[in-house]
Amino acid sequence: MTSIDFTKMNGCGNDFILIDNRDRHLDESQLPALVTGICRRRLSVGADGVILIERSQQADFRWRFFNADGSGGEMCGNGARCAARYAVIHGIAGEELRFETEAGLITARVNGAQVRVNLTDPGELTLDRPLVLSGGEWRIAAVNTGVPHVVARVPDVDALDVVAVGREIRRHPDFAPAGTNANFISVDAAGAISIRTYERGVEDETLACGTGAAAGAIVAAETLGLVSPVRLRTRSGETLTVHFARRGGRFCDILQDGPARLVFTGRLHEEAWR
Repeated sequence: MTSIDFTKMNGCGNDFILIDNRDRHLDESQLPALVTGICRRRLSVGADGVILIERSQQADFRWRFFNADGSGGEMCGNGARCAARYAVIHGIAGEELRFETEAGLITARVNGAQVRVNLTDPGELTLDRPLVLSGGEWRIAAVNTGVPHVVARVPDVDALDVVAVGREIRRHPDFAPAGTNANFISVDAAGAISIRTYERGVEDETLACGTGAAAGAIVAAETLGLVSPVRLRTRSGETLTVHFARRGGRFCDILQDGPARLVFTGRLHEEAWR
């Protein structure tokens, strides 16, 4: 691999490098080094993750998602919106499309820079679970919205050291060996919900997390009596909207609306990942 064409996109500030790999031109043995290399901020393009677009026998395309640390990810809500818009821009799919992920088949509808994606039905929701951290006991919720998430309500997310607390939750023995993502939500006097997320695989706070927003919306709906849709202000200041239904006491039919911005296109040279 001497050079690679790529596209940079973001969803609410959660940014990704997208590469068309339908011809399988990328060397599989070099993928971990490629991903970690080009995701380095300032030293390379920089991103929270890399998305490869590949051929599918059962959908418009298949994606392979990699976190910035080179690990694979089953699902990413913001990344899914970016992948859907990328496919429309490049003529891979129409505005209503389906694609394969490790979490299952995802459908999407693209309307310019606004994209709606369905997320897989969440797993069992656990509420008011005690979790002992270095600063004392927290009460948390846990749910899998394609990837595992912890959600904790705090008085003011803007006053919280998300990196310190999030890192401790992410690596807590209760969630070993895979770990979890850590989300923190607060509700202001007007009822607006804000969310901040420490992401596993990125190993830092991100400006937004789509599956984390879905988890936050589910927990807020269950604990605050909210109805669909639930809107959450992300760290970037942009809003993600989560729609849902309930059947048999469980949340289902999760849809997420949000932006998918095309930032720039370019060509990576070997020095970008060396």
